Amino acid sequence: MKISEAVFAGSSTRISQKPKRRLPEFAFIGRSNVGKSSLINSLCGNRKLAMTSSTPGKTKLVNHFLINDSWYLVDLPGYGYAKLNQKGREELAAMIRDYILNSEEMVLLFVLVDSRHDITEIDREFLAELGEHQVPFALILTKCDKQGPNVLAAQLERNRQILLEQWEELPPVFCSSSQTHRGKEEILDYIENILETI
Repeated sequence: MKISEAVFAGSSTRISQKPKRRLPEFAFIGRSNVGKSSLINSLCGNRKLAMTSSTPGKTKLVNHFLINDSWYLVDLPGYGYAKLNQKGREELAAMIRDYILNSEEMVLLFVLVDSRHDITEIDREFLAELGEHQVPFALILTKCDKQGPNVLAAQLERNRQILLEQWEELPPVFCSSSQTHRGKEEILDYIENILETI
């Protein structure tokens, strides 16, 4: 799939505020500063589409982007953002949960994880909650250009073993880099294949 058009379609804090036009939605989420906005911009071929920042926690709303006039890419706030106060964290968590559990149009959730580190306890808890609610998801490992192939392969295998401790079967996993655009074609083709079946 090639993205020829990506248009901002609106921000929301509640499911009732989503764009009125109902289309399939593919949502992206990850811990703060995992490289989510950069990946979205890479997928869409637009460096300014999603707001990127060296300061984590920039996304505070659920943002819909209309792609090729046929589906929505949904940019969700990051989870596990420690610098927010308790009330702010609870509000963000409620907003994320409301979208993930109640958006009937969401086809798949892409969960982003930093490829350079062990998958965190916060990530594992989040994935476990998705499993409990039978939310379909795939994993995208970000920043795969930041280390050599042998170190990367060893870290990917380590994370695979960590996940297998709580999952009998792993979801699809994509290795990505917003700098080199690694994984871009595979992710977009995966979305295209799903769209052809619904």
